[in-house]
Amino acid sequence: METNIKKKIELLKSGQLSEQDFFEYIKHFPYKDMGDVKLDFHRKLRRGLPEAIYGSGKTVEQLVKIVNRFHQMDENILITRVDVEKFKDLSNSCPGIGLIYHEKARIVTFSKEPEVRFKGSILVISAGASDEEVAEEAFVSARYLGNKVEKEYDVGVACIARILDLKPRLNDYSVLIVVAGMEGALPSVVAGMTATPVIAVPTSVGYGASFNGLAALLSMLNSCAGGISVVNIDNGFGAAYQASLINQKISSFEK
Repeated sequence: METNIKKKIELLKSGQLSEQDFFEYIKHFPYKDMGDVKLDFHRKLRRGLPEAIYGSGKTVEQLVKIVNRFHQMDENILITRVDVEKFKDLSNSCPGIGLIYHEKARIVTFSKEPEVRFKGSILVISAGASDEEVAEEAFVSARYLGNKVEKEYDVGVACIARILDLKPRLNDYSVLIVVAGMEGALPSVVAGMTATPVIAVPTSVGYGASFNGLAALLSMLNSCAGGISVVNIDNGFGAAYQASLINQKISSFEK
């Protein structure tokens, strides 16, 4: 958003943009009231990270309005929790706008490649292949929020050698996002091996007594390893957002 505003100001100064068009661009700050949808375009200036759209529960018609407005503002978009059928309807309703569906993450973005804005990097780790959906939500979200991101999946503690193989790399990142279901042990193990901050994500993967992720959540909250913060069950996006705020702060210190 800040970059786009600066571009508009330069166009205004050079005479390539009229005052009327410039005021049309900025008049909806801090948010655009679209009736049943109110879009917070000022958030990127206020917090450094743009608004993300929670797609579950929104109608295709609402999402079409949102997509068109983001496209008009020349801002990338991040819509979470969109199933494949809703994406097909959304894509068909937005001809000429390049939309990408990240199926495992259940995320919709524009087709343009996201800009890397921060100096720190993130590693997303998942305990099992069954946790991949949540891990991918974290991975895709972190990329589109402006981070350099890598991933290592299926390295849970059932075969401890898998995570031990990653130990030499863990201090190379500014943040680790560790995703696990079942008993949720992996974040504690990872945090005990590195000085890098760990954001733990419990998933709803597990048998009956896992209580749809509650067991993993409580394990992570009660970890004896320091340096762990915990987000809600299956909240890969929340972990990516928190990691992005950390990287944004690191980048501001290094300027």
